[in-house]
Amino acid sequence: MTDPADRAVALVTGARTGIGRHLAEHLIQRGYLVVGCSRERADWDAEGFTHVRADVTDETQVGALVREIRKKHGRLDAVINNAGAASMNHVLLTETNTVRRVMDTNVLGTFLVSREGAKLMRRRRYGRIVNLGSAVVPLRLAGEAVYVASKAAVVSLTQVMARELAEFGITVNVVGPGPTATGMLRGVPKDKIDRVVGLLPAKRLTTYEDVANVVDFFLRPESGAITGQVIYLGGVPNS
Repeated sequence: MTDPADRAVALVTGARTGIGRHLAEHLIQRGYLVVGCSRERADWDAEGFTHVRADVTDETQVGALVREIRKKHGRLDAVINNAGAASMNHVLLTETNTVRRVMDTNVLGTFLVSREGAKLMRRRRYGRIVNLGSAVVPLRLAGEAVYVASKAAVVSLTQVMARELAEFGITVNVVGPGPTATGMLRGVPKDKIDRVVGLLPAKRLTTYEDVANVVDFFLRPESGAITGQVIYLGGVPNS
């Protein structure tokens, strides 16, 4: 039986539902000890999984979360910045509070968790950070100006962090799912979803397994030279 002290530790934000929960369960199956966080209490549990209630936009809470990981595990090998917020509305109808909520969650949250996580990772001079982007960035979909802007910022943040953290053996990459059957799609008219899917060469929704496949690639120890990269799913060109 593997000594817990020898098991890799991963932090997955937004781990309560959807892609985050799937990735947490997937990493547990691959032998990781997983710490998940969400603003609400998780309604699931598993051996090797710990859930912490934390808001990724709150610097104090993020700092406490990472300190708890350091105290309990003494290491952090991977961070999956999955927590996100969406806005699907015409720019003329988008309220300022919506802009702040989306930007804070998607950009500030990714920054804070990455920064604090990297501080712990550099102690062992090894780490993997994977940020969740979106295929709507290169598609530049009308009606999603704020969401697209936030995920474009995540890409730029990732590429600069990749340069700054390389000396510590930490890679930083982005996986950008296409439309995925998560809570974010609830309430979106089927014809709109079908139109977006029709723009993708793959002509289908992204699955949780699609996302996990790319995450696995980025997390591999052999992927040390893969950093600052963006992989969009569904066949969307990276441009």
